[in-house]
Amino acid sequence: MRHGGQVLARQLAINGVERVFCVPGESYLAALDGLYETAGIATIICRQEGGAAMMAEADGKLTGRPGIVFVTRGPGATNASAGIHVARQDSTPLIMFIGLPSRDMQDREAFQEFDVTAVFGALAKHASVVPSADRIPEYVGRAFHIAMSGRPGPVVVGLPEDVISAETEVREAKPANPAAAHPSPGVMRALAERLAAAERPLLLVGGPGWSETVRGRIERFAATARVPVATAFRYQDYVDNRHPCYAGHLGIAPDPALAKRVRASDCLIVMGPRLGEMTTGGYSLLEVPNPETFLVHVQPGPDEIGRVYRADIAIAATADEFSEALAGLGEAGGELRAGLCEEAHRDYERFIVPQPSSGPVRLEQIMTLLSEALPADSIVTNGAGNYAGWLHRYYQWKQFRTQLAPTSGSMGYGVPAAIAAKLRHPERQVVALAGDGCFLMTAQEMATALQFDAPIRIIVVNNGMYGTIRMHQEREYPSRVMATSLVNPDFAAMARAFGGHGETVLHTGEFGPALERALAAETFSLIEIRTDGEAITPTSRLSQIREAAMLRQGS
Repeated sequence: MRHGGQVLARQLAINGVERVFCVPGESYLAALDGLYETAGIATIICRQEGGAAMMAEADGKLTGRPGIVFVTRGPGATNASAGIHVARQDSTPLIMFIGLPSRDMQDREAFQEFDVTAVFGALAKHASVVPSADRIPEYVGRAFHIAMSGRPGPVVVGLPEDVISAETEVREAKPANPAAAHPSPGVMRALAERLAAAERPLLLVGGPGWSETVRGRIERFAATARVPVATAFRYQDYVDNRHPCYAGHLGIAPDPALAKRVRASDCLIVMGPRLGEMTTGGYSLLEVPNPETFLVHVQPGPDEIGRVYRADIAIAATADEFSEALAGLGEAGGELRAGLCEEAHRDYERFIVPQPSSGPVRLEQIMTLLSEALPADSIVTNGAGNYAGWLHRYYQWKQFRTQLAPTSGSMGYGVPAAIAAKLRHPERQVVALAGDGCFLMTAQEMATALQFDAPIRIIVVNNGMYGTIRMHQEREYPSRVMATSLVNPDFAAMARAFGGHGETVLHTGEFGPALERALAAETFSLIEIRTDGEAITPTSRLSQIREAAMLRQGS
């Protein structure tokens, strides 16, 4: 006989779980008790459920297996919903377990009671509540299966308190074994025929299921078939940015040359991305629903293909299976495309030449220095904000799974993701970038970094405002500043108060030495960079946006 919490913890171990993130709650004490006696699973106590869920999401990205987070009912679960939304839009496998009131209190609006399936049914890929201790293995197995099948995503499982504290003799379930979608020989023949005749093909990569093996296959195929490769929004680490076929990334303010290349393509192979708003420039790069270019869309979840864009060749396949099949196409008409990759890569190299911004701290120089100074296997994370524009434009990713960033544009992601990455890869440098607004969303997780010996490096870009919103505000309502200005603490002093190393940079020349000290610190470290609010994007000043808006409205 075992109580439900013991059964649950054992099922996690059977499915290969090595680490769970949580904020404890009395509603799932039995689950914590089960984890207490389960060897091989580390429990990371976090300071806010949103941060815990983001750590689990980042862990899922790093491993390709579901990240695991435990939270309590009501406010705990709703706090964690931010991480669930990130996992949903990023197609990340994740399982969140929520402690609930006992079944005999159901539907009375008991303390912190809420309807799990109603709240998370639309936000997560699947949501359910375990009805009895005997069915815990079944529900856990289903959660792993759904989280990893097709297009991966987050699964939410409710755990009534009396269910996980009840004793049972239920047998253990085997680990989940989801099916992998394969490309058929017929669609690969159709792709080979189209590619053999294409003069301006482009391969756009991103989405779930990538690996170092997939990266190697794609880079070799691109070189052999002479097909330029671009990456979707915040998937820049899927291809070595120095590779001679790398053409840059799509996203916010992409290289105009790359955008032109997408529109001019006569065979656009989209491998993995959903073709969402950010990657398609607000659905403007391709016509909805019938793109003018010949579109090949590859996705592990067949329901995603055709959701927005009708594909000429639709391929339901995982990245692993498709890349293996693609490698078998050989040159695939590469003789028609001499110089195409070289031209695309030269355009990319021109785009990343630093353009001067305003103020005593030049972010373009700092990002270039970071790219040169950090080891190639360093993991760089970020949340949301205009500061990320400099990172995405000027930093070069050299290895797979060195970029962790939310395609959902969620603020507060960088620090929790960095902690998860450092715990998963303690031998590597992990650097989190955050704006001042972004950082304070989850700054309390510095305590988690200290407690669990995760010496991450944090760079806070402080311009005293919610910069992205201010930029849009000036564009739409020039000079009518409202709700976007911030008064901030001394971030370096804040880091020291949490037990870390903290410094402040006021001039570009101070950053290099500060970075050396931060990287050498035994505990976590933070560098606050105070930037000029005028430097709002890598190519625009705030006053330019305001003046252009005033002229437009005046006309």
